[in-house]
Amino acid sequence: MKAIVQTEYGSPDVLSLEEVDKPAVKDNGVLVRVHASSVNAADWHLMRGTPFIARLAFGLRKPKFKTLGIDVAGRVEAVGQNVTQFRPGDDVFGDISECGFGAFAEYVCVPQDALAIKPETISFEQAAAVPGAALTALQALCKSGQIQGGQRVLINGASGGVGSFAVQIAKAFGAEVTAVCSTKKVEMVRSIGADYIIDYTQTDVTKTGQPYDLILDAAAYRSVFDYLPILTRTGTYVLIGGSTTRLFQVMLFLGPLISLMSRRKVKCLILTPNQADLVILRDLLEAGKIVPWIDRRYNLSEVPAAIRYLEQRQVVGKVAISV
Repeated sequence: MKAIVQTEYGSPDVLSLEEVDKPAVKDNGVLVRVHASSVNAADWHLMRGTPFIARLAFGLRKPKFKTLGIDVAGRVEAVGQNVTQFRPGDDVFGDISECGFGAFAEYVCVPQDALAIKPETISFEQAAAVPGAALTALQALCKSGQIQGGQRVLINGASGGVGSFAVQIAKAFGAEVTAVCSTKKVEMVRSIGADYIIDYTQTDVTKTGQPYDLILDAAAYRSVFDYLPILTRTGTYVLIGGSTTRLFQVMLFLGPLISLMSRRKVKCLILTPNQADLVILRDLLEAGKIVPWIDRRYNLSEVPAAIRYLEQRQVVGKVAISV
């Protein structure tokens, strides 16, 4: 089969399309013929081996996983003898970051609990745009943020992959959503259902005086202290993307300190892919409450170009890979 392969860390130039062995079907495995994938920030971090501390898990000098790709959507070609949830011919989608990555390939074999049946109402490319980003948004809102209907929710970075799903999921749970984005992305964010939009090139959201019960920061490039004046006394701030420095500050120091000294909660989401949450997303997709927004489409051989585009941080929604 064909797959995108890397044998060293570096720029997208280290990625190449090669012929590799087709994965064998394991007893507990599902062999999926990949129809589509999508690119995520995790792909470029793993490609470059940054932050360096991540290499302790993913390979110190060279990548442990030769083929990247978290999101997969495709058709089941074969199943292992212990698989009960799927059969050949089923259309599925899922996040395979917990089982070795590998979605930038024509085939992948993964455990059955990494997958869910794909909604018939959406294409393979749309389905592949969902798992990693939408699972992150769902867990940030529901598990970290404990979202409730009627709450005022602020989403910073609302036009990106995670942010665009967060806007729609928050609305599905009955929240009042204020979205922060740049001027050229305002219309897109309005189209996905945000109640209010703040153009950060014109207005500093932290100076508005409007209090929020829950703040999701998908573009964390400023201090969490900047957001405390607009966080209610019992509110929650959740960091889900942005500067690596900010991530470690919140995770290791500021989050625990602020949470200890006040009733506010400051958290950093660590995604834990699971089938139950994937099924929730499937139900939201089938109900039309969330709709994937695809910025650009690339072929499998064009994965390096797709990651270059993602690294520019100008993507609106998601970038799909057609396999």
